[in-house]
Amino acid sequence: MREESDATVIIADPISRARAGEEDAFRELTAPHHRELQVHCYRMLGSFQDAEDALQDTLLAAWQGLGAFEGRASLRTWLYRIATNRCLNALRSASRRPAKEWDVPKVEPPEPTRFGDVVWLEPFPDAILEGAINVPLGAEARYERTESISLAFVTALQLLPPRQLAVLILRDVLGFHANEVADMLDSTLESVNSALKRARASLQRRRPPAPGRERPPASGSPNEDAIVAKFVSAWESADLAALVALLTDDVFISMPPMPFEYGGRDLVARFCASIFRAGRRFDLVRTRANRQPAFGAYLRSPGGIRLGIGLYVLTLTGDRICAMTRFDNSVLPWFGLPRSLPSV
Repeated sequence: MREESDATVIIADPISRARAGEEDAFRELTAPHHRELQVHCYRMLGSFQDAEDALQDTLLAAWQGLGAFEGRASLRTWLYRIATNRCLNALRSASRRPAKEWDVPKVEPPEPTRFGDVVWLEPFPDAILEGAINVPLGAEARYERTESISLAFVTALQLLPPRQLAVLILRDVLGFHANEVADMLDSTLESVNSALKRARASLQRRRPPAPGRERPPASGSPNEDAIVAKFVSAWESADLAALVALLTDDVFISMPPMPFEYGGRDLVARFCASIFRAGRRFDLVRTRANRQPAFGAYLRSPGGIRLGIGLYVLTLTGDRICAMTRFDNSVLPWFGLPRSLPSV
């Protein structure tokens, strides 16, 4: 009997190869979902750094548990299940982060409107968002992609109880069906629907529609560029009158991780005046965060070196600025911005 000389080569599918321990096959399976999962973790945790940690935990858990993946749901849905529960665990175990004290030398700010509840918020670089928020959403998603990553929306999410937070993101932001969410959370359909109802009501109370509020100009449009150019000119030249002319009546400033928050044009003008009055002068470097105009802020020093002191993110409405959020300088590297700029 003649021996068979031709070997038949069978190439297994990526899941089978990954289950057999091939890391390249696992990366092939999961890499297309990395960025959207990172954004999901960011929405849940409000922290860029914590979202990166949660993503790595998710991938490790998926690698270790791939043998239990039965294929009843898609791989993407299974990964969202793991990521959501990793974030819920992080939220339940996290201790409340302390707010920072006011630490701006020679600046005596006015009394704030209030002290914010969400002081651990961090911005998310647009460069990483590319390809992450344009993934297909379920038919039941209620929020536009840009709104659902905005700083105002992410801030409001952080005030929801963890389970309500998870349900609202999975249902109203990503558009998963209620039965899918119940399976992800090992819950019942009734429990999911009840949590969603409460979350929607809470979010509505915290983010009531501003009467007459116009939509922001399109990203990168001439209208947006015009507002940004006026802001940069006013801030770099410490022109308080020009700055105030750009603000809405109900403009709002927050400064995580400092809890100080200022609301209303008059009080915001007084706050900005306290900075300019102290002789602080800045150069701004443009970037983008959370689909909003942002700037690395560099303080001019007597020696000529310009020191990075933070990141400003603007929220626009029509041709005006309705909010500004200031983050500390620890976030600058995430945006590819240096800690300092050379003298000019």
